[in-house]
Amino acid sequence: MHAHDDLIFFDDPFNKPKLYQGVTTVVCGNCGISPAPVNRRTLDILRSYIGILSKRVSFEWITYGDYLRKLEDIGPLGTNFAGLVGHGTLRIAIMGMEARDPSHEELKEMKSLLAKSLEDGAFGMSTGLIYPPGCYSRTEEIIELSKVVSRYGGYYATHMRNESNVVLESMAEAIRIGREAGAPVEISHLKVTGRRNWGKATEMLKLIERAREEGIDVTADAYPYTAGSTYLASILPPWAHEGGEEKLKERCKDPKTRAKLREFIERWDDWENFVKQAGWEGIIIAYSPSHPEFEGKSIAEISKSLRKDQYNLIFDIIAEDGLKAMMIVFVMSEKDVDKIVSHPYVMIGTDGLDVGVGRPHPRAYGTFPRVLKIYVREKRVISLEEAIRKMSSLPAQKLRLKDRGLIREGCWADIAIFDPKTISDEATYEEPRRKPKGIKYVIVNGVVEIEDGELTGKRAGRVLRRGMF
Repeated sequence: MHAHDDLIFFDDPFNKPKLYQGVTTVVCGNCGISPAPVNRRTLDILRSYIGILSKRVSFEWITYGDYLRKLEDIGPLGTNFAGLVGHGTLRIAIMGMEARDPSHEELKEMKSLLAKSLEDGAFGMSTGLIYPPGCYSRTEEIIELSKVVSRYGGYYATHMRNESNVVLESMAEAIRIGREAGAPVEISHLKVTGRRNWGKATEMLKLIERAREEGIDVTADAYPYTAGSTYLASILPPWAHEGGEEKLKERCKDPKTRAKLREFIERWDDWENFVKQAGWEGIIIAYSPSHPEFEGKSIAEISKSLRKDQYNLIFDIIAEDGLKAMMIVFVMSEKDVDKIVSHPYVMIGTDGLDVGVGRPHPRAYGTFPRVLKIYVREKRVISLEEAIRKMSSLPAQKLRLKDRGLIREGCWADIAIFDPKTISDEATYEEPRRKPKGIKYVIVNGVVEIEDGELTGKRAGRVLRRGMF
């Protein structure tokens, strides 16, 4: 339900990390960023912010429909593909990376681009409200765009404005958007971060329940890990990103701006402050093109070995790598994750990708088997049937795919066959690319693509369009 495989098929048509897990359909375009629509004038900005999704990013398209056709040109895919339009992509196309409200005309242009993308087959719109340029937007802007989504029968997916100190207020904002726009809401990778906030999961889930009682279609997705992953530069406050990647690098090189950044991070925590939430020991470098020797090590560990100040260390890495450097952040509690993953209105999503560099988060290879192993077999907090519902029919219902997500006559044959006694995630933070065990067959649209845990070489995945089935 929450993937970032927007460009993976151009590198790996099978989408092997997801296929090996038994995933037959990926929903992409999450967290406010999608590869389309494109404005050639601001393409360099979009290219820099979406570059983490692929080793080679090719933008041979303008409209969202062009992008879907390029995916189809690859031929059958390993998994089915469903996509969302990123609010950040819309903003970049019309406004670049400017930290301001859109003018009346700019908002009108964004609405037009969104409507065309929905007509082309997008399933809805996503936001990434901790990331630029989404973090520069007000609630009212999102409501106006979500009204377009509602008109086309799509849904609104959100990486909320905050998942830590003001997480409850951020959830209230997401619910307000759904209420006022009349659009279904999907809260992406539902979590609560930072030790001081642990335990808020109960209240967060109650907010979802109350909204549903009010008649608002609110659901969420989650992954079964206590660590998340994103680009290292998200350690810096939103104002550091204004103007795009090159401006970001310049700020990280400038001694005066470094001092301001350090002071801001130390003094303020009303934003997604990963330094305060995880601590230096909880921030692990997952990928650094300029310093591959750092990969798999914490900022605390690297700082100690180099005898270098932690802030200067991250400023140096970002100054060299820009938005390419990735991190893993340990910010959640096991108890909160247990409550969230087992809740009936929470689906399963990996939020993971692997483009073949660095040490990615193990969720890219292990999410679905891990749920079945840990939460069904070991902790017994979810029944097998309920876990499968969270992975299949519940997401299909959210996407309004009438002929997927169930095994019955007339449905597309998207089927994973596994041994519930042995299924296991094998990927770890140290060895994140290990394939899961216990999955015998994966069938996509009636074609066996995995047999005895190995690829057959066949692909039958399709590009799905909203209203197509």
